[in-house]
Amino acid sequence: MTSDLSTVLSIEAARERLRDLISELAVVRGKVTLASGLEADYYVDLRRITLHHEASRLVGQVMLDLLDRNGIDFEAAGGLTMGADPVGHAIMRSAGDNDRAIDTFVVRKAQKSYGMGRQVEGPEVSGRNVVVLEDTSTTGGSALTAVEALREAGANVVAVAIIVDRATGAKERIEESAGVPCLYAYSKSELGLD
Repeated sequence: MTSDLSTVLSIEAARERLRDLISELAVVRGKVTLASGLEADYYVDLRRITLHHEASRLVGQVMLDLLDRNGIDFEAAGGLTMGADPVGHAIMRSAGDNDRAIDTFVVRKAQKSYGMGRQVEGPEVSGRNVVVLEDTSTTGGSALTAVEALREAGANVVAVAIIVDRATGAKERIEESAGVPCLYAYSKSELGLD
């Protein structure tokens, strides 16, 4: 099934279709070593979703709805490059389709040693409410790196939002360490990964 990209689905239909696409395209079963160094019996390769022509639009719609439903007031969204980059762009596009001005930004793993020496690239974040994004998280380390860089850049981090929660303690670690809510669109049980 493919949807007509010119038609915006209801949020319920968008959530269901995105869940189906994640299960179909992104879940890889078998022993893998995650970015955290931990081993798992499956891997959720969300770049197969966030960079997919149909799924990307759904990511923007679903993630923007997640943030709105939870009352998160923000002006920009992004995170540690590279997993967060297409998520931020999807949210920015979905917001733009609804005449909302949401910027995106990219957080480098380390501050540049040349040029302007920035760690956070894109529109200025200082003094603005921002959301840190991740496609999925095992330990929360990438999100926490982004939170720290954004706070150093003067941003007001109001939430962390993740497409898929692996239920490995990242949500709790982020909330405890960063002091902001950590929201996710899908649990691993919703994807049949229990």
